[in-house]
Amino acid sequence: MALGLRDRKRRTAMRHIQRIALDLFDERGFQNVLVENIAEAAEVSPSTVYRYFGTKEGIVLADDFDTLNEAELAAVIDVTDLAGTVRAIVARFEPKPDQHNPEGSLAHRRIRYFFDEPSVRRSSYEMLANAVDRIAPILARSGRLTTTEAHIKSSALVFGYFSALEQWHRNPAGRSISRALDDALGVLNRL
Repeated sequence: MALGLRDRKRRTAMRHIQRIALDLFDERGFQNVLVENIAEAAEVSPSTVYRYFGTKEGIVLADDFDTLNEAELAAVIDVTDLAGTVRAIVARFEPKPDQHNPEGSLAHRRIRYFFDEPSVRRSSYEMLANAVDRIAPILARSGRLTTTEAHIKSSALVFGYFSALEQWHRNPAGRSISRALDDALGVLNRL
């Protein structure tokens, strides 16, 4: 689905603010950077940062998935191949080994804070629970799963994805995020 000009400008501004914030976090440490510092460096007002992200932790956690409306989310989810859906979503954010992708670089930089910064990690659990709450009704409406089954399956996929990211972050050993995800999905399939 094509984005309108306003949405494209908003996403561009959000990515710019994220890059500036990550630069500051890397330089000074997450706890030593205020939203006001980020706003000043990004040449926006603090209220703009809060409007886009809500919190400093939200700057790290926000991605394009969060901006999908229900129809767009339903279009992304293949209820007959949920593992494939997760793989496709990850592939959109991870750069290919043979090409430079600044968005992939941004994603990799953000992942470190998911696991190394306690306040971001705590906030990430709320974000994951919200993702489950957005995905489960779509799965249930497919008629293939009960409401309970849809919630359990979406929880397993969302939190399984997060676990795969953590395993990749803790021990990348030359593996791509996609490979770590495949390993996690294999474990979930065996369960």
